[in-house]
Amino acid sequence: MPHTLAGDVQIYWEGHGKGRPLLAISGVSGGTWSYEESIAAWSPHFRVLVFDNMGAGLSSKPDRPYTIAQMADHAAVVMDAADVERAYVVGLSMGGMIAQEVALRHGARVCGLVLGCTHCGGRERIPPAPEVIQRFADNKGLSPEEIVDKNLRLLVTPEFLQRGSESLQRYRERQLKAPWQPDYALQRQLEAIRNFDTCDRLANIEAPTLILTADRDLLVPPENGPVLANRIPGAGLEEFTGGHIIHLESAQTFHQSVLRFFQGLGS
Repeated sequence: MPHTLAGDVQIYWEGHGKGRPLLAISGVSGGTWSYEESIAAWSPHFRVLVFDNMGAGLSSKPDRPYTIAQMADHAAVVMDAADVERAYVVGLSMGGMIAQEVALRHGARVCGLVLGCTHCGGRERIPPAPEVIQRFADNKGLSPEEIVDKNLRLLVTPEFLQRGSESLQRYRERQLKAPWQPDYALQRQLEAIRNFDTCDRLANIEAPTLILTADRDLLVPPENGPVLANRIPGAGLEEFTGGHIIHLESAQTFHQSVLRFFQGLGS
């Protein structure tokens, strides 16, 4: 699959399946591999587009300030490269922040919007406990395997981790096989999140929107969901049981909710 150029940044992307386009945007350190289970669930119904965010995977990793707005423009460039005028958009975590900016900066191109385990930044953001973000951001002296295992303890519930499901094992293996993210690129992405703020602009989102939260999300507390739902006109809100990676821990209900919502919107 190809790269496409956004200014001087190369963005790697993939397309899977046929039908109406669905653009899936991943979170911090994530990329195309993050949505492997989702691609399997959605590609029989949609043409699923996925890409590596700037700073991760096979995309460029410049050591300079990143913004969420820039990454939203990269998503629009991926749509151009795929010859897609309008798409359904799903964004999880940082991907949900990018998706908000896509809906605000490129609104005419968004047919419907799903925002999962994310927030609007700024003064309305409800942050995680300080020790949670510190543990997530601090990879000093750790091997790739130790980083992945450390983060999984923050991203899923202990019960899901202990069950050791095949989907969890596949997710872990995909992370370890993916091009490794340099620490400076991780910090650039986290800096972009710290500077992100759509609070006062959310009323301008016109796309039909569904907000999804997880009741035991350590990284983005579920109280952020109602903040988004109250500020985006007509937005729906659903809460799942589990941790931050809802497309893994709550896979069946998550994939069904997204399918039901987008299929209900038609073309």
